Amino acid sequence: VQLQASGGGLVQAGGSLRLSCAVFGDIYSINLMGWYRQAPGNQRELVATYETGGTTNYADSVKGRFTVSRDNAKNTVDLQMSSLKPEDTAVYYCHVRSIDYDRALGFFEDEYWGPGTLVTVSS
Repeated sequence: VQLQASGGGLVQAGGSLRLSCAVFGDIYSINLMGWYRQAPGNQRELVATYETGGTTNYADSVKGRFTVSRDNAKNTVDLQMSSLKPEDTAVYYCHVRSIDYDRALGFFEDEYWGPGTLVTVSS
């Protein structure tokens, strides 16, 4: 299974960017897709998630500015970021929580991370 993300880059404060992530490979089912970020010197933190049932969750710092969307048929998750601030500068990681199947193990929970895409917001 591989996650491929795109859409990062440099933008001025107040601008917008859209991140996209696609999942390639065999997964029995995806429970949750979302985005995390890690700024220099900081721990990785949740940005936004989208559960299969439609429930979304956002970090307080991005509520009202970021929107996560998901296409279950295509196994993609997007993050529309608006009103960007310099403090949004970070490497953004796509994340998937899944149920996988193995003939020996049966069903089991698993998770996957994308390679990260850099978002830089200049003041």
